[in-house]
Amino acid sequence: MMRGKNSTIVKFILLGFSEFPKFTIALFSIFLGIYLMTLSWNVCLITLIKLDTHLHTPMYFFLSNLSFLDICYVSTITPRMLLDFFRKHKSISFVECTMQYFFFSSLGLAECCLLAAMAYDRYAAICNPLLYTAIMSPALCVQMVAGCCISGFFGSFIQLCALLQLHFCGSNVINHFFCDLPQLLTLSCSDTFFFKVMDPVLTVIFGLTSVLVIMVSYGYIIVTILKITSAEGRSKAFNTCASHLTTVTLFFGSGIFVYMYPNSGDYLSQNKLASVLYTIIIPMLNPLIYSLRNKEIKDSLNRWNKRLFS
Repeated sequence: MMRGKNSTIVKFILLGFSEFPKFTIALFSIFLGIYLMTLSWNVCLITLIKLDTHLHTPMYFFLSNLSFLDICYVSTITPRMLLDFFRKHKSISFVECTMQYFFFSSLGLAECCLLAAMAYDRYAAICNPLLYTAIMSPALCVQMVAGCCISGFFGSFIQLCALLQLHFCGSNVINHFFCDLPQLLTLSCSDTFFFKVMDPVLTVIFGLTSVLVIMVSYGYIIVTILKITSAEGRSKAFNTCASHLTTVTLFFGSGIFVYMYPNSGDYLSQNKLASVLYTIIIPMLNPLIYSLRNKEIKDSLNRWNKRLFS
């Protein structure tokens, strides 16, 4: 157990998936494949949106930023996790651990806000189509994305400052594949009252507020869609929202499971699997979800295929 002069732990041990020693190579191959697909699919989506002028709209501007956030988000966790599969000593310093959580949390909070901004964009497009371009101006879109990132940074920075004040003098073993806040608080021998107060506050500011914006936006959207007389019009309006709703459900659903359930006993394995879903799987699925259900992206891909292979 590594400790500093003040008897505070300076290194942690990440157990990762060490409970499955027979499947080390298989798990490494699966997670490496997922990570490479996540990078390639999101980079391709960003490039496609950048190069195709037909996709230079607020909806795809937000989508390209979501893809960029997902690339950064998954890269805070996966490379380290892949290295740990074949490391005998899976240690991580206290500073590295807290910084990993800081970047992971910043990007996660920013994504919460961005998903809410995307819901508002869909509300403006469907409920106020004639004023859509005026409401969702390029300047407003940039300000919304910047606001999401800055909000996520400051929300996580508050937690980082508090984390750096904690002392860890007991066990230094983290039964997870990355440094997450619940595991760190469990190991701390300091008073964690600040986190007991701050976590609900941040949950309300980022989680509940984002979900409320999404629910209100889609409440208006559903009412507007029901007023559309043609079945084709309703189907088109619904298809523009289905991908976003799928992403929202996966992201918030898996996050709620991890952070609302107890962090001990029989729930550890389930929490670890749920963490895999929202930290590794969802960033890979997002570009696929939007591409498969989006006619404009399919048309754009077809145009580029014709240019490349004609």
